[in-house]
Amino acid sequence: MTTIPATSVIDTPARPMRADARRNRARILDAARAVLAEHGVDAGMDEIARSADLGVGTLYRHFPTKEALIDAIAADHFAELAELAGRALDGSGSPGERFTDFIWSAARRTRGDAAMAQVMAANAQVLDRVAGTKVALTERVDLLVQAAVASGELRADASGADVPAIMCGLGSVVATEALGHGAGWERYLTLALDGLRYGAPNVPLA
Repeated sequence: MTTIPATSVIDTPARPMRADARRNRARILDAARAVLAEHGVDAGMDEIARSADLGVGTLYRHFPTKEALIDAIAADHFAELAELAGRALDGSGSPGERFTDFIWSAARRTRGDAAMAQVMAANAQVLDRVAGTKVALTERVDLLVQAAVASGELRADASGADVPAIMCGLGSVVATEALGHGAGWERYLTLALDGLRYGAPNVPLA
């Protein structure tokens, strides 16, 4: 019997995804975003497959678990927020205005996505698993905050680390609002931003 050298397996490069497989993956992600944005993370995989007009087996070949699918959507979400932060860095207005515009744009993006609101509010495991996809977002948010602090528009102890807390809180508010409770996400975000502005009561941000 012929023995196949181990290197023939180990060194074989991964095959690129076929064009039809790429199309199917994109259809799944588009359908999943729409279904999960409307129904949240409890939506079924079969419902997502139907929305994509694909068999559920095809869905599972690309995403073996719902967690894997949600991770992919979360990674895309943070990539979109990074683009928003990049546009804010290059935008017009004062540093404080650019920071505020970014926060409102990111909030509106999250407000329209029930699944991401749930993830931001209560699913730290997803956030941990996709942490590597948030590097660009974190760097750009830090630059926005630093510029607004330097311009005197944000309090001196404000930092980029305050933004995830605001956004996770927003997720909780959005999720609660969807159940018919709460004072509204706009009020929450206005109060959160007021607390970061220069001249806010000097309560240390721990």
